[in-house]
Amino acid sequence: MTGIGQARKRSELRAEFAALNRRAVLGASVSLALGQILPAAAATAPTAAVLTPQDNADLQRIVAYLSSIRTMYAKFQQVSGGGGRATGQLWMARPGRMRFEYDPPSPILLLADMFYVYYIDKELVQMSKVGLKSTPAWLLLRDPITFSDLIVTRFERGANTIRLTVVEKAEPDSGSLTMVFSDNPLALRQWSIVDPQHKTTTVSLFDERFGVALDPKLFVYQDPYAAARRQYQPN
Repeated sequence: MTGIGQARKRSELRAEFAALNRRAVLGASVSLALGQILPAAAATAPTAAVLTPQDNADLQRIVAYLSSIRTMYAKFQQVSGGGGRATGQLWMARPGRMRFEYDPPSPILLLADMFYVYYIDKELVQMSKVGLKSTPAWLLLRDPITFSDLIVTRFERGANTIRLTVVEKAEPDSGSLTMVFSDNPLALRQWSIVDPQHKTTTVSLFDERFGVALDPKLFVYQDPYAAARRQYQPN
């Protein structure tokens, strides 16, 4: 890939990282600063889906299933609304920890360490971060899993699939999260995030493994310049 192509791919991934935040974020520049907040477009209050007794039973199954996931490994494919595609591997350890490592030529790494989500460009050796609780990832990483602070706006059943869309009660205009599950047995297969500017990022999971032993260091941000700074600090 040419230098221009690599720069374009990094730009696309930065845009997709912004979609992880509840509010779209500017500042995907060379400094990767998380800068000015874009206002959400005006929207009408979301309408809660009318759930049948079976829907409510399935919703409780989903909550129990998500709560049962302590550790997970999977391969993923990410597709942005602009047509950008990326693949990679993810590791998750609830509560609060997740690692998205993108395949080459992408130099991007995303880490959640219970407090922050870090966006790391390994090629440019740059990092930006946002609070974990301000991202939709928190809905999947918190413990316990609950939908009590969410509005279910869509609940659909297909051929061995369940599709569920939720928004936050407190910030219904901040975007939505759609999760797709296979059924019998229940398993998370995909999620899509729609940000306030109506841009969609979809992540599909493959080769999932649950209950795997994971090295805690997978979820630790390591500053590549920390050693150099310590070397030049006065005694």
